[in-house]
Amino acid sequence: MTQVARIARKLALGLVMLGLTIQSSTAIPLLLVDARTLQVLYEEDAGAPWHPASLTKMMTAYLAFAAVKDGRISLDTPVTISQHAWNQAPAKSGLDKGAAVTLKDALYIMLVKSANDMAVAIAETIGGDEKTFVKQMNLMAAEMDLTATNFENANGLNDDKQVSSARDLAMLALYLQRDYPEYEEMFRAQAVKIGKTTLKTSNEMLEHLDGMTGMKTGYICSSGLNIVATMQRDGRSLIAVVLGGSSARERNELAAQLFLRGLSGALSPTGRTVVQLANSGGEPTDMRPYICGAKAKEYVKQREADFPMGLKGQPSYLTDDIAGPTYVATDLGRVVTGIPLPRPRPTPQLQLASN
Repeated sequence: MTQVARIARKLALGLVMLGLTIQSSTAIPLLLVDARTLQVLYEEDAGAPWHPASLTKMMTAYLAFAAVKDGRISLDTPVTISQHAWNQAPAKSGLDKGAAVTLKDALYIMLVKSANDMAVAIAETIGGDEKTFVKQMNLMAAEMDLTATNFENANGLNDDKQVSSARDLAMLALYLQRDYPEYEEMFRAQAVKIGKTTLKTSNEMLEHLDGMTGMKTGYICSSGLNIVATMQRDGRSLIAVVLGGSSARERNELAAQLFLRGLSGALSPTGRTVVQLANSGGEPTDMRPYICGAKAKEYVKQREADFPMGLKGQPSYLTDDIAGPTYVATDLGRVVTGIPLPRPRPTPQLQLASN
């Protein structure tokens, strides 16, 4: 097949795919937002309470960026893996108890690998202990008007009271973009190399969809597979949120579908901004029986039948081949750390631009 024929075939397939409606076999939260106007382009159950899993680390990063900006810590400050941090469940950095890296390296490892030990180590370095840091996370969530959000830990590991919503997580992504654009490269990196170990991102969209700029994936049994994804393409800046996917394939393909339909004009502003979306309240959905329990095999099979994009022999939205950056971190050995975290200053609320 000639190069011209391959391009024509890909364009034809793209037109077919863009004609599809947003599909999922059950009601899982979906949200697409224009990051420049805050307009909602699509939403389904965006205010439903949901376990954020490792999307929690977006707030951990936000507070770390704030601490650097305020001069309370620097990107060169050592972050040490304590016993408590080392005890966290995977995914982990692979560093030994007592090992240290700079805060900059720690943030890359946390965001790229989604290392739970590193999230706790960052929390302890800034807050003195994780509980103090989590209090600051909740204070900041309140200042941001994230009304569905409550944090119990810094990494997103399972806790019944750790909850957010697609609306709140999109808002958090907007705050990160607005307040700390200089750290976008941390969310874009595809791998971190430390010593002889290479820690790869779980966000395959970065490798296979042109224009992707981040932001974070997350998974625990109770949440299913989550993603907050950001894109800049064709002069547009978009944020997609998918919560509760039955697989990484489904989660990524649904997010890509949202982006491509938004870019094509198939999805237009709904007349509401993400700020105006209401959170529904109540208890978060528990996906454990469908993701890790007895119903999982049947559930995943049904999801695949209802939304086969990306399965073997099926078309996919994720067809680009993008070689992204690999960040190189350094193990500093054993260093004593610990910086107290004062109450964060209030963060101005997101507002629509006047023009």
